[in-house]
Amino acid sequence: MRTIVKGSKQYPVRVAEYRPIRRVIIVVVALLLVAVSICGSYFYGKAESFSVTKNLTLQVESLGNSVQQKQQSVDDLEQQLANIALGAEVDRSSNEAVRKDIADLKDEVARLQEDNSFYRGLMAPNENASGLTLGAVEISRSSGARSFSYRVVVQQLVTKHVVLNGSMRFSIVGRLNGESKVYPLFALSEDVSAERIKLKFKYFQTIAGELVLPENFEPDHIELVAESSGSKGQKVEKKFGWLVEEK
Repeated sequence: MRTIVKGSKQYPVRVAEYRPIRRVIIVVVALLLVAVSICGSYFYGKAESFSVTKNLTLQVESLGNSVQQKQQSVDDLEQQLANIALGAEVDRSSNEAVRKDIADLKDEVARLQEDNSFYRGLMAPNENASGLTLGAVEISRSSGARSFSYRVVVQQLVTKHVVLNGSMRFSIVGRLNGESKVYPLFALSEDVSAERIKLKFKYFQTIAGELVLPENFEPDHIELVAESSGSKGQKVEKKFGWLVEEK
């Protein structure tokens, strides 16, 4: 029997059966669903990350291979360039060597021809030349700016050769500061010790060495005076222009 209070709103009352096990099951199921969701998200993210990492790895390997190929191409081109440069240098050196060899051979042939003519003259003098004879003076540049090499041959043209004794004066004539000046060879060359150069030979004698011209001296020509001693002594004089042979 219900007691009814007049003037109050009445709410229906439902009696529910108390089931604690069901609540536990619901909680467990909910936790399992949450766990499954978390695990699924984890493995999905891991798989996605693996895929991205794999793709990135492949791209890096591809780029590495491309860089390696490009570097190899650069190395090949640099090697080709080095080969071309080396070949050009070898060709240039070879050409220069060939030209030098040709020039040396020409000089050697000219010298041999000159020596041949000289020795022919010694062995078979012509009718117009006899006794003491002076060859041409050879002047060429030396190491210094005013240094020169000189060479002159004195010979005896006779059918029967005997030892000839005598002397020779070698003078260089020119202008020093605008005024005429004559220098004996011994004043310019350490290879000569006196104004009169001693001569003693049977066939020929070579006078050669180096000289140094003084500053402000401009040579014009060379004067040679050779004399042989004895009862049939001779005196020979010659002048030669100052001509420098370029080597």
